[in-house]
Amino acid sequence: MKLRKARFSGRFYPDKKDQISLLLKKTWEIEISKHPMDIQFKQIFGAILPHAGYVYSAYQAIHYFEILRRSEQQFDTVVLVNPNHTGLGSIISLDGNDAWETPYGQLAVDKELREMLPFKISSEAHASEHSGEVILPYFQFYFQHKFKILPITLLEQTPENAAYIASEIFRATKKLNRKIQFVASSDFSHFQTSEIGAMLDQYVIDEILQMNARGVYEKVQKHHISACGYGPMMSLINFAQLMNPQSKAKILKRGHSGQVTLSDDEVVDYVSILFFDE
Repeated sequence: MKLRKARFSGRFYPDKKDQISLLLKKTWEIEISKHPMDIQFKQIFGAILPHAGYVYSAYQAIHYFEILRRSEQQFDTVVLVNPNHTGLGSIISLDGNDAWETPYGQLAVDKELREMLPFKISSEAHASEHSGEVILPYFQFYFQHKFKILPITLLEQTPENAAYIASEIFRATKKLNRKIQFVASSDFSHFQTSEIGAMLDQYVIDEILQMNARGVYEKVQKHHISACGYGPMMSLINFAQLMNPQSKAKILKRGHSGQVTLSDDEVVDYVSILFFDE
């Protein structure tokens, strides 16, 4: 069996499952009073989630998992689309392993779904990429039922590639009758003051809330915004609209690394955004 070992445990998140669980429990104790309890939905399609170290970004990410857990919505596969920080692999890269391992254990790759997609298999694109791996322990902590994963790494973040990913995932999941959660892995502005970062992020967030994928791309390019996963964001917008043209997006939590480091000089921004059918 081809197994992708955890590469970033002990760095982006603890390397022992009990330590991960304790960290997430403590994070939730801090966040519970800030949790949006008023969201009404029929179906959750997925979320934009940060992929930084848990001590920085779990405060934002955890809200999606709490909402999904409470919804009791079942899913077969987590489709995880993340940006390619390494430059390795293809324009759109599927992972060729049979399973991924984290401190919680192994997660099987949905090979049947993978075979239905026309993208190239390039495990090297995933081997040293952190932005997919760091999302997985959250799912293992929150959900005990068996589910599979399908990691996809996107190198060239264009509206066309984003739409292509969304349409092929939609087609394949419908044909296989897969229930999925679609996660777009992305941090927002990098190494700005919190004030400037929030201002730049708002250009992108406004387009996301209007479900305008191309608008996300245009604002990133026009304002030189350093949100690293705008391609996955566009893919999720497109996918949600294929699931339901009236789908919506809602901010769950915004924050930045300076709230942890107590410095405002060069922070990284984190935003979790839910996609759902109201």
